[in-house]
Amino acid sequence: MKQILLATDFSASAANAMEYAMELAKVLKLEVCAIHAIHPTEGINNSTYNAIFIENYYDNKREALKEWVNIYTSREEYKDVLVKTLCDVGFLKTVINRYTAHHHVELLVMGITGSTGISGIVGSNASMVVTNLKIPTLIVPKESKFSKVPIISLATDYETRLSAEDVNALNEMVKGFGSDKLQVLYVTEKSDPRQIAIFESKLKGLIKHAEPEFNYITEGSPLSGILAFIESHETDILCLVKHHHNIVYRLFTKSTVNQVMNRTVKAILVLHE
Repeated sequence: MKQILLATDFSASAANAMEYAMELAKVLKLEVCAIHAIHPTEGINNSTYNAIFIENYYDNKREALKEWVNIYTSREEYKDVLVKTLCDVGFLKTVINRYTAHHHVELLVMGITGSTGISGIVGSNASMVVTNLKIPTLIVPKESKFSKVPIISLATDYETRLSAEDVNALNEMVKGFGSDKLQVLYVTEKSDPRQIAIFESKLKGLIKHAEPEFNYITEGSPLSGILAFIESHETDILCLVKHHHNIVYRLFTKSTVNQVMNRTVKAILVLHE
């Protein structure tokens, strides 16, 4: 069955992201797998390393993860959501890669502390995950709450090409939420009617369950335009496409993410080419 993968470090941010993931799972009818990566040197006390001790340490971590998950699975509203756990040794990127190689993961969900920006997600790992893993990743600030019919906005530009996996993830979310429209914020250097018509036609062909509502930034600073749009248009989930040539994604540095999260955006969905 398709899954939502929730990365946890047992923090308050991870707890909030877990609630968000459980709500998503209910709407999208997916399983959840809560995953915790044990750092390779964690639990090893320099020269006093002992194989029996370290195995006990790992077992305790696995039990701690199950107890943490039980906080949510024991709640009546989540009784129909199937949740698995995985506590594995390795760097977070490695642990996620190993798991996704053998399981159909639709979405990775990670928490973020609003005051620290994208580099502060789950022990500073999310910036690395977003950069190195080609898996749709939903970044959830600690203060954000799930919206049953969220307003989704896709910020894009003329360089963006969505992968089939990410188009599918976006369509699944739009369909599951029952959203009847998708706000599209298109950043372009030239207001070329022909180019715009081609872009609109292609995107309409990709989005299966909602009507794209197009908005354009053709003058001034793209960043200022995006922030102004967010200020004036409610946005629950802002979608960005990760690519080194992509103007929009390059705008979202640590400080910019903080600016966005301080406005009305409740989560950022990072897609990949």
